Amino acid sequence: MTSPPAPAPHTTGVPGPAAPPAQPDRPRVTELRLSAFAGHRRAVLPLGRLTLLAGPSGSGKSSALRAYEALARLGGGATLGEAFPDPTRCVPERARPDAQHRRGFRIGCTADGPAGPVRLDVAVQAEPELRIVGERLTADGLVLLETALRDPGKHAVQAAWHTAGPTPVTRGPLPDDRLGTALLPLRVAGRTPGQRRVLAAAEQMVVALRSVFACDPEPARMRGPVPAGPGRLLGDCGNVAEVLWRTRAECGRRHARLVAAARAGCAGPVTDVLAHTDASGALRAALDRGDGVRTDLGRLGDGELRYLALALVLLTGPGVLEVDPAGEVPAALQTLTVLADGLDRALDPRQRRELLELAARMCERGHIRLAAAVSDASWAAGTDGVTVVHLDRD
Repeated sequence: MTSPPAPAPHTTGVPGPAAPPAQPDRPRVTELRLSAFAGHRRAVLPLGRLTLLAGPSGSGKSSALRAYEALARLGGGATLGEAFPDPTRCVPERARPDAQHRRGFRIGCTADGPAGPVRLDVAVQAEPELRIVGERLTADGLVLLETALRDPGKHAVQAAWHTAGPTPVTRGPLPDDRLGTALLPLRVAGRTPGQRRVLAAAEQMVVALRSVFACDPEPARMRGPVPAGPGRLLGDCGNVAEVLWRTRAECGRRHARLVAAARAGCAGPVTDVLAHTDASGALRAALDRGDGVRTDLGRLGDGELRYLALALVLLTGPGVLEVDPAGEVPAALQTLTVLADGLDRALDPRQRRELLELAARMCERGHIRLAAAVSDASWAAGTDGVTVVHLDRD
């Protein structure tokens, strides 16, 4: 897997007062590594509580978010095919196949939390067959889990995990289509200090990766009526009317904040954001203007619709968004990570500013983290708690 080296991304911490210390008991992903993935080569992207990936078209912003989302899905127990539906897109363009006609990619991340920084690195073969060919979980330089593909004819990798005590390492097969780190809690008994350390590191990584919501609102899908349903927002926000119907009744305080955000970012007066049933029984969303007039969301521009949808995402949580949180972990110990591709797309300067300030306030509380792609981050200057990672096209 070879490709020409790309310049390393550079990071700008926007000046401002020092951020409050992160809560050590809440696992979080602090670094994304794209060793060889799509257009990235040896890229290390630091991730703060609110991170903007900035760069021109073709610089790899979307592919970085795609890699993060794939790792999150693997951490939640998904198969490789579910995490990478089109794996050949992930292979570096100039990667040459080896003698066995194999090509692939390498990604990884670091998760911080009670167990300290834990690193996960994964090598994936995309051609001729999709499979994990190597995985490594480390902490403080100690290898806690390592896997390798020994027999290409078998759909399994040989795994070795740290045990300590009389038997320093335990070996056994693991499937080659799932993340071994996510399977360790089912394989490790936790009887020795070494085993408990492995479990703590694996569980921290899995919890940090879980509860990711990838969001890219599609205004065309938001304009029409939708049937009533469970009220969990989809990634394209096409069922926003259904979610407004639910949140207005169940989450009065957050709904009031959404109305305030709409008032700040939408044209004309706004006294409420609501949903109602039409003649067919379907749900439609509208802005209440306060004078007896309601503006159907179908009349709003793309910028207003994307702004409203993103504000709704930031103000809600796993109970409203279509995510799969770690049900066995208390909500107070989890962090929802929102991945927003094209955060600034179609937004005017005022909307960008209002949305960023809302994101900064929500991320400061620690329950939400945001990693978003923008074409230019100069408008984020002066906002506390923002980390800007600049990506270059070449």
